[in-house]
Amino acid sequence: MNQENKVLKIHSIEAVVITALLMGLLGYLIIGVKAVPHIAVISGIVFLLIYGAIKRVGFKELEGAMAEGAKSGIGAVMIFFFIGMLISSWMASGTIPTFIYLSVELVSGRFFYAIVFLVTAIIGVSLGSSLTTAATLGVGFIGASTALDMSPVITAGAIVSGAFFGDKMSPLSDTTNLAATVAGADLFDHIKNMAWTTIPAFIISFIVFLVLSPEQTSTSIEQIELVKETLIQLNLVNGYALLPFVILAVLAFMKVPVTAALLGGTLSALIISIWTGNGLEMKGMLELLYSGYQSASGVEDVDSMLTRGGIESMMFSVSVILLALSMGGLLFRLGIIPALLSIVQRFLNRVSILICSTAGMAVAVNFIIGEQYLSVLLTGNAFKDYYKKAGLEPKHLSRVLEDAGTVVNPLVPWSVCGVFITSVLGVSVVEYAPFAMFCLLCPLITVFYGFTGISLPKTIKNTQK
Repeated sequence: MNQENKVLKIHSIEAVVITALLMGLLGYLIIGVKAVPHIAVISGIVFLLIYGAIKRVGFKELEGAMAEGAKSGIGAVMIFFFIGMLISSWMASGTIPTFIYLSVELVSGRFFYAIVFLVTAIIGVSLGSSLTTAATLGVGFIGASTALDMSPVITAGAIVSGAFFGDKMSPLSDTTNLAATVAGADLFDHIKNMAWTTIPAFIISFIVFLVLSPEQTSTSIEQIELVKETLIQLNLVNGYALLPFVILAVLAFMKVPVTAALLGGTLSALIISIWTGNGLEMKGMLELLYSGYQSASGVEDVDSMLTRGGIESMMFSVSVILLALSMGGLLFRLGIIPALLSIVQRFLNRVSILICSTAGMAVAVNFIIGEQYLSVLLTGNAFKDYYKKAGLEPKHLSRVLEDAGTVVNPLVPWSVCGVFITSVLGVSVVEYAPFAMFCLLCPLITVFYGFTGISLPKTIKNTQK
């Protein structure tokens, strides 16, 4: 979406009022009424269409804006379809069931949430993808939380926290590379500089998850053993079942394009499921990739863990994302986003205000449009010159973009990451957001540093009014 491609030039105050009404409408419908995101976003689109009509913008122009906005999400849609196939194939091959088995075997109730956070963080750095981490290892941990009678909501918060720590700090991550590129920073300088905010956020999150973890699980040994025995009887627990995960990690490390890496993980899992004799013929394999894995063990807890994945399971996420991006297209074409950007650019006369404004704009773009990449791109381009004038380095801008852009997206119910994570983990954004400690702490810490000057050059100039 191009912020210059607009048909209206509106006053900034009008843009603020329209945005406040829009956010109020979305928040009321999703949080207050608990409507599905589709209805909330469509209501927002109707609101903007009426506003456009009042401003005498042609309906064909508005339709073109929606189409342009939706077109920007095609890449994400294709990745979601590949992840849907990956999950179903990893269920059939035993990859995710083996993760569940190992989690139940090795992780007791004590320190459970802290261990989930730590392990997903390590795997997230290895894969460089928060969504892939949540869709694979995260699904395994959600299953383990069910078996151990732990809270799936807190577990989801720990998974999201760890996955986005990995996404933020991995040199393989697309958002990490994007933030460095937009700001003009060296990639590894950017990652090292992020340690100032990321390490405190990680330590505090780890301590919180330690405190939240119960002393011991309330689940009986018999229930845990039943889950483990059922997984073994289904022939879904094997050492070689982890091979697709290894292949995916290696391909990610080699910086193979994400769709190719996901395809490699899917094909290797399908080969293993055929080799192990799980009854997959050609028709069954095709149905598996579309409709997902269907477990019929007769054990309710196990079946609820394993019945997941497939292209069809991604349709909910895809439809919300396309609607949200269509709404974003209208916001650009009606001149609302450019007008909002112009507001903060008028008051950047102090470094503290500059950093706070940058973080605020990145958060606002996430909530208004729901798109992670645009929160980095738009904010970075809007503030780049101001950081130079203030005597700040590109790495300072790129850090704020990650702290308030990348990690905030999963906290937005209608965002790309929020909708996807809800789809694969089965826990809504509203439920897990209070426990996604790492994602909540990063923007707060970066703003705190902006006001205190911690990690910033000792001698910096104020920007000119």
